[in-house]
Amino acid sequence: MGGAEADWLDGPYTDLAIETTAALRGRSGTEIPGVRMQEEDEGGVRLSRVEVFSAEGQQATGKLPGRYITLDAPELRRRNLDVQEQVGKILVRELAGLAGLRDDTSQSVLVVGLGNASATPDALGPRVVRKLLVTRHLKDYVPEELQGGLRPVAAVAPGVLGATGIETGEIIQGIVEHIQPDLVIAIDALAARSLERIGTSIQLADSGIHPGSGLGARRIGLNRATLGVPVLAVGVPTVVHASTIVMDTIAMIGASLQGKNPFFEVITTYDPQQRRKLIEGVLDPRVGPLVVTPKEVDELIEDMSRVIAGALNATLHTSVESRDFLRYV
Repeated sequence: MGGAEADWLDGPYTDLAIETTAALRGRSGTEIPGVRMQEEDEGGVRLSRVEVFSAEGQQATGKLPGRYITLDAPELRRRNLDVQEQVGKILVRELAGLAGLRDDTSQSVLVVGLGNASATPDALGPRVVRKLLVTRHLKDYVPEELQGGLRPVAAVAPGVLGATGIETGEIIQGIVEHIQPDLVIAIDALAARSLERIGTSIQLADSGIHPGSGLGARRIGLNRATLGVPVLAVGVPTVVHASTIVMDTIAMIGASLQGKNPFFEVITTYDPQQRRKLIEGVLDPRVGPLVVTPKEVDELIEDMSRVIAGALNATLHTSVESRDFLRYV
């Protein structure tokens, strides 16, 4: 990430555009050149819209130009079915707006489930793919009058470099070249800066995605430049870096012990970058770049995969109504 303002943002601490933008705005107290941000509440769901529209905005935030929409619903962590349905319906609307697909269902879509199916915090993409209504093959086997409002949808979970020996981007480039979809939708687990966002936030972006970026592995990007077609990214934060937790803890303790403990008074005067380097100097030699996920991550991944797959089914197939989107997963 670039930009002199980036402080803690110069490390791989968040994939969420809203966290990056809010941190920069909070620090400077002014608008960020080349970036627009808007927030609104919709029945308990917080919608944040960030648009990066210039090279200056990209330099400041480290995000590719494009639109980033984040849905925040804390009640998702409590497995609230009403909230899941509400979030799903908002997802359908926002996905439709970003995708811009025609209602005649003639355009084809490839859904890519990124991540490692054997590691639960990274299994969101493969889990979503398993729940999708995949229909591309029906064009060859089902009479047109029986296809109804089904769009040609293909899906793949390509695995990870460590298991296949092939870059994910290379696999997807080959598939796209062969089947020539009109749109690619990539699903991936993300890294967040805030623990509160784990399993409660969903980010949509029309700028594509870099698999593994949240853990510092900058692989071949999946975007219009590399694939030749529009790419939407859907992600859910499932991990947070341990060093950011320690940073927040020190800040909270320092505030509560102000005037009582000289150690915390000194360390809280460090700027964020100095504090991060100090913490990583203690943690990294012992445990490496540690990331943390909640113990209920199995339930969070299952719930989120149902909501996202259901919303995708309702977005891509006109015969699946948004009010019934959970019935098909």
